[in-house]
Amino acid sequence: MNRSDNQRLGRSSVKLGCDVYINSSASVVGKKEGEGPLGLLFDMVGQDDLFGCSTWEEAESSLQKDAVYLALEKAKLKAEDISYIFAGDLLGQSIATSFGIASYNIPLLGVYGACSTCGESLTLGAMAIAGGYGDKVLCVTSSHFASAEKEFRFPLEYGSQRPLSASWTVTGSGAFVVSGENARGTARARIVGMTVGKIVDYGLKDSMNMGACMAPAAADTLERHFVDWNSQPGDYDKIITGDLGSVGQTVLFDLMREKGYDISSVHMDCGIEIFDAQSQDTHAGGSGCGCSAVTLSAYILKQLEEGNWKKVLFMPTGALLSKTSFNEGQSVPGIAHGLVLEHIE
Repeated sequence: MNRSDNQRLGRSSVKLGCDVYINSSASVVGKKEGEGPLGLLFDMVGQDDLFGCSTWEEAESSLQKDAVYLALEKAKLKAEDISYIFAGDLLGQSIATSFGIASYNIPLLGVYGACSTCGESLTLGAMAIAGGYGDKVLCVTSSHFASAEKEFRFPLEYGSQRPLSASWTVTGSGAFVVSGENARGTARARIVGMTVGKIVDYGLKDSMNMGACMAPAAADTLERHFVDWNSQPGDYDKIITGDLGSVGQTVLFDLMREKGYDISSVHMDCGIEIFDAQSQDTHAGGSGCGCSAVTLSAYILKQLEEGNWKKVLFMPTGALLSKTSFNEGQSVPGIAHGLVLEHIE
């Protein structure tokens, strides 16, 4: 295969005509995430969610810095081997990214897709490799429970009560090295193609029910993916959303049934998988940029590596709100980006 074989499918999908690999990845999480069902799979678990820093924002930057270091170390690469970083986070002006990875001195393309940022960065990184614009790229994102609460809701000291529909922002960062080579034969998965999300707004305004706000975008991207790729739910071992949680999952199932698809037997949500609903009191589940990123690195890629899954659709979801839009009474639009990932034989 070569780059001239890259194909546009429909209006929003791309099937890559050349090999693009996730060569290595790393996951760094907080204490609560380390106590969850996936705890033993993460590369680094902090015992103090400040990670030795003086502020929550600095702690989130530290998450990114450590995740990049580990991903590069696993790939046996140095910072100067990387053409670009595609990275972003939830904070204003993406400050977790700006202060976290500046010391690597790698050309940066900042991205923002809210909690779908992992999917967006991998989409752009894969396109850059497939188009011949870089040899190796890093795709990075992060979130932190405390910095997100301060950014979008209330400082923790306020002690506000969270409704059962609310999700728990994951403290974590995932970093991925993407290239067109599997030189050492240790690549974790192949990126086959992607379906780029659209902004979908059903007029919902409840920022404490992110799952319901994002589910329509997930349904829209998923339907367009099936049409563009001429595929069905059964073509995938798993269809994996980012952080809809238990409430959003129910909404997604209903919306997809209305569109003529039943995905219930193959669907998985990172926000449901990362916490134990019975013992960890996270209400609807996990959310945040770090949720899908660390679950992809620690769990999903492991299943693909081992051949337990041959083909998955990884589709992180994002709620496109800010403090300003919320305070002005605006609705919460959603977006979802999908990537087809395959096991390497």
